[in-house]
Amino acid sequence: MEIRDLQIFQAVAEQNSISKAAANLNYVQSNVTARIQMLEKELGTKLFHRHKKGMVLTAEGKRLLTHSQKVLTEWAEIKNLFLDSENPSGTLTIGTVEIVSQLPYILSSYFTKFPNVDLSLKAGVTEELLTEVLHYQLEGAFITGPIQHHLVEQYPVFEEELTLVTNNPQFEKTQLVNQTLLVLNKGCGYRLKLENWLKAEGVSPRRVIEFSTLDMIIKSVTLGLGITAVPKSYIEQLSDYKNLYCHQIPEEFQTIVTLFIRKKDTYMTNSVKQLLNIILEKKELLVSGNNRVNNKSIGL
Repeated sequence: MEIRDLQIFQAVAEQNSISKAAANLNYVQSNVTARIQMLEKELGTKLFHRHKKGMVLTAEGKRLLTHSQKVLTEWAEIKNLFLDSENPSGTLTIGTVEIVSQLPYILSSYFTKFPNVDLSLKAGVTEELLTEVLHYQLEGAFITGPIQHHLVEQYPVFEEELTLVTNNPQFEKTQLVNQTLLVLNKGCGYRLKLENWLKAEGVSPRRVIEFSTLDMIIKSVTLGLGITAVPKSYIEQLSDYKNLYCHQIPEEFQTIVTLFIRKKDTYMTNSVKQLLNIILEKKELLVSGNNRVNNKSIGL
């Protein structure tokens, strides 16, 4: 078995297709098929269920995928040991929650200094991104903190204020009763803060509706479908929206901390090192909150 065999196997597993994997790897399709067959013969097991629409991993294939991802990550780390640390290149695969208001500034500085790095950015909720970092699927991720995990290194990036958002300019705490919560999937840091606040108030939502994007949540708020909680920095960018109002959340629930995390036992590539340097350089810019939205309920 060679490293290339695992790379081919992983490409087929990700694409669920021999032909698509061959195209991505710039290989002849018959070569990919032969390498997969040789790998199955060497391991003494079928790795894929084959059907008309493509390839699906067997249980044994899923086991191999977990190990191959770790091996390929470690192989990439070995190669990166010999790269120029001051001028990194190659691929940097990181994740991010949907709202990181300062991320464009960080990435702009990074790409200006290190144009040879090919960045792959994956969006998700905090819990999902944490899992992918722990399983070597991401080199790091921007998530909502705080978190406590003994296998994770975390680097504070900035803080900002969470705000309650409704379509009503006048909103009192008593109106929280029987409200519909409009939230992202479980594992979202903003959702957790909102739910913890309501729990502390002894309030049970009438219903909870999950969305895949914040844009759909905000549109639904303007139509009176329910309420949500998001960072102020996000709301202030939505000048095109009408009937959208911010309301202050109690201090113990309003602070949102953005962290960059990585797995402790992985080699820190030069690409990641330089990203952390950019974050440190931007510390003065990445200040707590954003003063352009005041603390009173306001309409946009």
